[in-house]
Amino acid sequence: MGKNIMVVDDSRMLQLQIKKVLEGTDYEVVAYCQDGETAVAQYGEIAPDLVMMDIVMPGIDGLEAAREIIEDHPNAKIVMLSSLAYDDTINEAKAIGAKAFIYKPFEREQILTTLEHVLSE
Repeated sequence: MGKNIMVVDDSRMLQLQIKKVLEGTDYEVVAYCQDGETAVAQYGEIAPDLVMMDIVMPGIDGLEAAREIIEDHPNAKIVMLSSLAYDDTINEAKAIGAKAFIYKPFEREQILTTLEHVLSE
């Protein structure tokens, strides 16, 4: 059975990249959200197996959205995606409860390996 993925990023280009990376795998993107508010609002309804979340977005950022989702759904598995590779950002993401951090730009194998690792926890 496939795994359901929610992608949260305001970049349509990144959404298309992730869709292409996941083609032919057991992962299916079941929701694309352009901002953190939408992700928080839809998470409970969609109940994805994993969320791939950008940090810099309009409205509430990815870190705040992740914090809100994890507060309401402690077992949520969130992987942060960002070109912000600062130690304090990575540490904050981990403190919130993010399971992994992927740097943009990313490679296909990096995404697939990270998803496999996080979903097997």
